[in-house]
Amino acid sequence: MEGRGSAVNTPATSRPVTRRSKSYGRSCVEAPSYFWQTPGHLTVLKIPTSREAAKSQIITNKVDPEHIALLVKNEWKLSYVTPLYRFRHTELKSYSKHLSAFIIAERQQGVAVEVGLEAGFKVTFTSVLGLAETSEDAETVFIQIQSKPVFAAAADAPKVVWRGWLTCVNGDPEYLRALPPDFVSLPLFCTSGPESLTTLVKSWFERAFDCNFGSLALNSTTLNWLAALWTGCHPTCNIRYLKLAWSLPSQPPLDVSYTVNPQDAWELWNSIHPEESTDGRIDIKEVQSFMNGLETHFFRHFKIYLSAGKLVKVSTALGSAQLDGKIKIGNSDYITTLLTMLTECALLKMLT
Repeated sequence: MEGRGSAVNTPATSRPVTRRSKSYGRSCVEAPSYFWQTPGHLTVLKIPTSREAAKSQIITNKVDPEHIALLVKNEWKLSYVTPLYRFRHTELKSYSKHLSAFIIAERQQGVAVEVGLEAGFKVTFTSVLGLAETSEDAETVFIQIQSKPVFAAAADAPKVVWRGWLTCVNGDPEYLRALPPDFVSLPLFCTSGPESLTTLVKSWFERAFDCNFGSLALNSTTLNWLAALWTGCHPTCNIRYLKLAWSLPSQPPLDVSYTVNPQDAWELWNSIHPEESTDGRIDIKEVQSFMNGLETHFFRHFKIYLSAGKLVKVSTALGSAQLDGKIKIGNSDYITTLLTMLTECALLKMLT
């Protein structure tokens, strides 16, 4: 639309240029980004073939319990985001005002927000301290958007209409150290709320911090890992159930839901990866053997080859993950294991 600002990609040349965009309280002229001129080794990450077994930790000992409560139980849609240029954790209060102004300005230009007849929006940025696992990890940032219906009573509290957070947990250290100093990497973006608001939030970030977002679908290998890692937690934290869902390429398409008794799942896993194993690491071959065992058991009873289809969802009491990039955190004690895997997925997707 004519007259509306837009982000401009930084040229891959050696001559610095400036970009112009809507400011909403910021300077209209921004310094150039050099991220796309960084050395080629930044774009190479290896997919691990082994991982540490999931370990329980009382995360509320180092993270505010109120912050943890915001992350668990909700279903989150995943995206990845490239490093943020000149993002500062000390400026979160300012970012709250700028994003709020941006949303209001976009609505005034006719952009639909799809959350009802709202009088205005209040945006809050908060640092979630303690989730970072290494010195290279940037602290998690939580964003909340509240709104109040036009005809609400004066005493009525604003209603939360959207939530989102950016995080990096156990990010690849070589990659993070190689980033130029003006960049902050928070590659995993989780959102819950109307897609129209998600689009506006992403648009503001792209204009303000010279970054780019993309959808983060998971793959069956990631779901296999989570099924094995969560099952391995059963002796110390009852997973209650192991639910798996497959999509089979039949005509018509066949969806299969497979619920495994947690003790049976654990005994199968323990036969592959004994509990007394001392190295504390799990190999991809063990994960594949575990999934093959589950599929073989299913075939024995129903004569259906699950391996011919695609694993699309895995769920336990500790959490759930779907192929289309939706996750739910059911237990904060194992949140680090999940976020480590999702950070890795975001970095790999971003660099492909």
